[in-house]
Amino acid sequence: MRPAALLVVFAALAAFELWSPRLERDELRGAWKSRRWATNLSLLVVSSLVLRVAFPAAAVGAALWAEARGWGLLRRLDVDPALAGIVSFVILDFAVWLEHVASHKVPVLWRIHRVHHVDQAVDITTGLRFHPFEILLSMVWKAAVVVALGAPVLSVLAFEIVLNATSMFSHANLRLPARIDRLLRAVFVTPDMHRVHHSVVPAETDSNYGFNFVFWDRLFRTYRERPAAGHDAVEIGLAEWRGGESSRLGWSLALPFRRAQKKPTGK
Repeated sequence: MRPAALLVVFAALAAFELWSPRLERDELRGAWKSRRWATNLSLLVVSSLVLRVAFPAAAVGAALWAEARGWGLLRRLDVDPALAGIVSFVILDFAVWLEHVASHKVPVLWRIHRVHHVDQAVDITTGLRFHPFEILLSMVWKAAVVVALGAPVLSVLAFEIVLNATSMFSHANLRLPARIDRLLRAVFVTPDMHRVHHSVVPAETDSNYGFNFVFWDRLFRTYRERPAAGHDAVEIGLAEWRGGESSRLGWSLALPFRRAQKKPTGK
């Protein structure tokens, strides 16, 4: 179900990007876009194959495993299944937000996560551009939360599908009407909101960590309304790498092993 949902959402957002792009730059069109898309989608394929081999059951399998053994806090508390599903979905979203914050704050995790941030443009494929190591670590973390909670299987499946969809949506190069963007931001992360997180300015990179709900960034004061340079002029990527390396699959896969460079500080 996840691959089918991913393909449907990807096709719909790709069509929307063509119809109403937010930004029109060299990195988002023509040959450069083709190279970026080839690399970003290849990273998705490699990550999916690695995950299939190393963790074939994934988070839904962890939920089934815990259910068969009666494990999990929500089962111990005998929480109504419908309420347990809602609570699990919200807690899983917070867990992914927390994981994202850690990937910026813990040096070894940042070395892996910077594969996502080194992309010099943001569109739907950026939402799929993650190193296989990050995908594996993320799945282990989600599985641990699922087992500890005793999250219902359907809730976990729904969360995984929504996470894929919102990751693509929040990175999409879409021009939403300002009013729609404001309404959505009351609850959900929008492309304009998350684009701030991909700015080369460190203070902006360390903000707007959410993929789905906006609550966590507002609650923990990591929310930023817009980039200082404005959405049309914001520079995307990492200051350490401004060449075309990120459009090469081999370079991207090897990036975590390259000599660690100090993450820029300041505003």
